[in-house]
Amino acid sequence: MEAIKIIDYTSQYRTAFRTLNQEWIEKYFKMEEADFKSLDFPEENIINKGGYIFVAVHEETAVGVCALMKMEDEQYDYELAKMGVSPKFQGHGIGYLLGKAVIEKAISLDARNVYLESNRILTPAINLYKKLGFKEVFGRESPYERSNIQMELVL
Repeated sequence: MEAIKIIDYTSQYRTAFRTLNQEWIEKYFKMEEADFKSLDFPEENIINKGGYIFVAVHEETAVGVCALMKMEDEQYDYELAKMGVSPKFQGHGIGYLLGKAVIEKAISLDARNVYLESNRILTPAINLYKKLGFKEVFGRESPYERSNIQMELVL
């Protein structure tokens, strides 16, 4: 996908950030309180708290998004979260490009590790996370009802 560019989030992508995430969440699950918090107010709840959002753009249109959220946690520095790719563009490596951008940013911030939560029914996502180097971890509480797998990447 040579025509795909990964860029830093600006407020012009606020609607796309919400829409691309809401689309997959509502396809498989339901929107939860933690979703509304970060998707309705990404600047306040992600960017202004030390996080970053990346946008995959194809011909000036946002086709994928992913956040690197700063964690207030002794064990984990950042969380890979809110990754969504337009159904029309899935299967073309956009999730991988977004994941790599998140990991590279975490490394540049001297992070020790990156954490994520998902659900096992999202097989392509789990396979992507494994391809990016994430390994399953156990025993953490989640703010999401839908979460049934947690993973980490030690940098």
